[in-house]
Amino acid sequence: MKVLVTGGAGFIGKHLVRRLLREGCSVAVLDNFSSQVHGREQELPLDLASDVELYRGDVRDRDVVVRAIRNRDALVHLAAETGTGQSMYAVGHYQEVNIGGTATILDLLVNQPNCTVNKFVVASSRAVYGEGKYRCQKHQIVYPTGRKSENLQAGQFEPCCPVCGNPCVPVPTSEDSPSNPLSFYGLTKKVQEEMVLLFARSRGFSAHAIRYQNVYGPGQSLSNPYTGILAIFSSLARANSLIQIFEDGEESRDFVFVDDAVEATYRCLRDEARSVEAFNVGSGQRTTVLHVAKEIARFFGSVSEIAITGAFRQGDIRHNYADLSKLQAVMRFTPQFSFHEGLKQFLDWVEGHEGVSAGYESSLNEMRQRGLLHG
Repeated sequence: MKVLVTGGAGFIGKHLVRRLLREGCSVAVLDNFSSQVHGREQELPLDLASDVELYRGDVRDRDVVVRAIRNRDALVHLAAETGTGQSMYAVGHYQEVNIGGTATILDLLVNQPNCTVNKFVVASSRAVYGEGKYRCQKHQIVYPTGRKSENLQAGQFEPCCPVCGNPCVPVPTSEDSPSNPLSFYGLTKKVQEEMVLLFARSRGFSAHAIRYQNVYGPGQSLSNPYTGILAIFSSLARANSLIQIFEDGEESRDFVFVDDAVEATYRCLRDEARSVEAFNVGSGQRTTVLHVAKEIARFFGSVSEIAITGAFRQGDIRHNYADLSKLQAVMRFTPQFSFHEGLKQFLDWVEGHEGVSAGYESSLNEMRQRGLLHG
């Protein structure tokens, strides 16, 4: 199989490329080596450089995409801007890269003569759901809308039932849950996946939208201050610096180890995976942010103070974790790594690398100045 991976020099991309090479695939990578994501690393790792055909460029650049896509059987589209908070003010940029870049690829797929791509996997996000699925004692399954600023300012962080206003509890969010993005990033991912699935149905090729939860693991960016609380907390803990937690620390996420995310992605490329649909890819478990901070501090023997600030960011969700029953039924996939196991592998790797730059505090100041970070 001849595969093009856009964003293939990124975190998930590098792991996926290694897996594809082990499977005997011919792999090409299209990546612009954005400094926000890659920092000073502006080349493919040495273990990939000689085996991968590299196209250095942007997914919005029609000419480079034409060259990269030629004679490919499958395309995995990972290239995107991914900062939830940043998307709320860098609106035009996120629209151009995430939506415009996907439109460029699809335009070539449907109009380029003799295009051979018959499988398309697009990286989507659990952000398409917004708050996702909850259970109300009175109204059963409900889907809360965005939390109100006045409630958050009063320290009322849990979502309420949209019918009766009473507290509700999170349950695993399934793919048939309604879409209600609370950030522009989430909206761009929803548009991306709808674009790909629409053209797949109309043109007759296989396509899957992979709704990744919070992917982490060795190799993730330690220089991007807009994403990755594990990387940020690790840098602060190693420096024995103050670790500030938003809200009350009980907000939770579904952290999925990168090897599990890659395995699920690869299964969507196999011969038997011929359909047009979306899949959740996660661990199926939720972990609180406070627990993450404590585990990281404990690993490094850090004396960092962990401060519960009550601050909150506009567009943040409270909880999420994925219902994986569809992925398990269709792709026969079950995650192999617990958070404890994956976190140890990640932190073992972190010890040998530089931490997040001072840009993290700058990113918070940007949000404060724009009225998106309160408290």
